[in-house]
Amino acid sequence: KRGWIKIYINMLYKNLETTLSEGIITIEISREAKLNALNGATLDEIKDVIDRLSQNSELKAAIITGAGSKAFVAGADISEFQELNETDAHKFSVRGQAIFSLIENCHKPIIAVVNGFALGGGCELAMACHIRVASEEAKFGQPEVNLGIIPGYGGTQRLTQLVGKGRSLELMMTGNMIDSHQAFQMGLVNHVAKDKLEALAKARTLLQRIMAKAPLAIGGVIACANAVFNQNADGYQMEAAAFANACKTEDFKEGSNAFIEKRKPNFRGT
Repeated sequence: KRGWIKIYINMLYKNLETTLSEGIITIEISREAKLNALNGATLDEIKDVIDRLSQNSELKAAIITGAGSKAFVAGADISEFQELNETDAHKFSVRGQAIFSLIENCHKPIIAVVNGFALGGGCELAMACHIRVASEEAKFGQPEVNLGIIPGYGGTQRLTQLVGKGRSLELMMTGNMIDSHQAFQMGLVNHVAKDKLEALAKARTLLQRIMAKAPLAIGGVIACANAVFNQNADGYQMEAAAFANACKTEDFKEGSNAFIEKRKPNFRGT
């Protein structure tokens, strides 16, 4: 039953394997023969899962990873855009950007567990997630210039945000790959683990710690951090509004009472 999360998804996915445990959805892109390359159908399925994650209160967080040991996602499926004209290419890019923005702006935490190659659209997918945990074997890159194009799913923006303009331009203009330790040093990944299993375990540990906090506060942190890079938003005003909204929640009352009473809070997301 590929891609069937029994308690909330009454459908099957062709390109994803999904499992649910303790409120955490693990979304595994399962096109191993294609090195998990992103085609249109896979993007649609990813969008569907993220929509459901955002809307279902039983779902608390997500991990996105790739099937097998060779690749997280080796890129977009070239066969789908090789013959695009200018108009269709623009639509192709905007569609991918919109789906990755859903991930970035989801109010619930999403961690990319990167195993093997994360190139092109794969690197862009990982960067859209809130946190990245890489295995020792992970390789990152935006090699689009080798095909005569540029990143189209937000890579020029998010890579620059994460590693800085100089390093970003070098990676995108040379098309060079970097390993997990270089990615860590640049700030592209948060943690490096020995292998995929340890990376998944690390991601779960991080999510369990995050999920123990107030859900509305976590969503506020995500929104305000994203506002740093939004030219149309005043991040300070957004922070003040989010702070004020948090102060009127039951979770704030519970958190402050628990602090005074020296006990663990029991947050309910209200």
